[in-house]
Amino acid sequence: MTGLAALTTAPERVVLAAEDLSMFGTDPWWLVVIKAVFCFAFLMLIVLFSIVWERKVVAWMQLRIGPNRHGPWGLLQSLADGIKLMLKEDVIVKRADKAVYVLAPILAAIPAFMAIAVIPFGPAGNEVSIFGQRTTMQLTDLPIAALYILAVGAVGVYGFVLGGWSSGSTYPLLGGIRSSAQMISYEIAMGAAFASVFLYSGSMSTSTIVEAQADRWYIMLLPVSFIIYMVTMVGEASRAPFDMPESEGDLVGGFNTEYSSIKFAMFMLAEYIHMVTVSMIAVTLFLGGWRAPYPISAFWEGANHGWWPMLWFFLKLQCLIFFFIWLRGTLPRVRYDQLMKLGWKVLIPVSIVWLMLVATVRALRNEGYDFSRIVLYVGAAVIAILLISFVVDMFRDRRNRAEAEAAEPEPAFDPMAGGFPVPPLPGQTLPPVPRRRPRRERELVVSGGADTQSDDSASDGKEAGGV
Repeated sequence: MTGLAALTTAPERVVLAAEDLSMFGTDPWWLVVIKAVFCFAFLMLIVLFSIVWERKVVAWMQLRIGPNRHGPWGLLQSLADGIKLMLKEDVIVKRADKAVYVLAPILAAIPAFMAIAVIPFGPAGNEVSIFGQRTTMQLTDLPIAALYILAVGAVGVYGFVLGGWSSGSTYPLLGGIRSSAQMISYEIAMGAAFASVFLYSGSMSTSTIVEAQADRWYIMLLPVSFIIYMVTMVGEASRAPFDMPESEGDLVGGFNTEYSSIKFAMFMLAEYIHMVTVSMIAVTLFLGGWRAPYPISAFWEGANHGWWPMLWFFLKLQCLIFFFIWLRGTLPRVRYDQLMKLGWKVLIPVSIVWLMLVATVRALRNEGYDFSRIVLYVGAAVIAILLISFVVDMFRDRRNRAEAEAAEPEPAFDPMAGGFPVPPLPGQTLPPVPRRRPRRERELVVSGGADTQSDDSASDGKEAGGV
């Protein structure tokens, strides 16, 4: 409830969208090209650095050295890997749909680049000068920029699905299906987290959302939305522990099993760019965007002007990328049913309930009601619902335990019942693992001794011959 309390005590903001986007669309064509090239180069360099940084951090967590051969401190390792992938043999499998098979990696990579077009790297005013032309530190902005981000993110899944389908193989098809199911499951909760930001900022424009966080970042006002988005962005980027489409243990390699050379590199590039993109969105919507952190902005007025905002944006972005790496080096991969359960039974209900609470508080605040009483009533209702659900779950577990004890024991699971190894179904239990007998119960077999039947017969024969 701290988020709701902060939300009710925050200074009043404009409720309806009133963004001023007149400063966008006035740049000359050569400046638009420079900005577009910068966005592309920025993403590529961040991806190359993130790959090396991920390998370095995971190696540090596992007490290893990590890459240290190519370039100073191994910083050129990802560049060397990219060149190696380009020089590998490019194989097209026989049963593949060639046109879709070739276009799928491109379709996966292009949408990942498109979201950065509406990400603000600095204030919306003419803060900087590029070759004598005053301009904004953003390629463009839209009144529905956040919806544009959701749309291009959803298009990216078509590359993975079509790549798995066009390969003409079972394992890639399963990986593509998992990608689409995972994307749909986590996009719903992500959209609800976005909606909370829209309700409070009164706009879907990314530059306006950052401007609305001048007094307090939305991570403080909307902590539940931030937590939901952090979980969903890991699922959207298919990163560990939610990397189901690429799980090597049960899918060999996922949707990219039949890909090699530059086409495989395009899929890998799309995954890392997607990770960087969702981190940029988190910085923009919840972490104040390009704004300097509180201790710096309190005593340095120029921290949010000029080229300095790009530095604060970059540092926040690196913190979130480190969060991705930390998860990969810490948490094991979850099962697919756990992934779906988290998305549909936890994140979506919680995000919808939180969205209703935020909308209620905003509406009552606009009507001029006493907000301390509103927070008290809402908090009491939430605590009552939690207590009731806890009691119901406790009695339900007790009843299920009693029914399980009263029921007859299920037959032991046979992993070779169909003639080939199969996993257990839900509710089935594996047979106990055979254990080695204790040492005192095992017979001691001595080499050369008369402990076997052959030794006994041999000794009997010798005795008979001697007689």
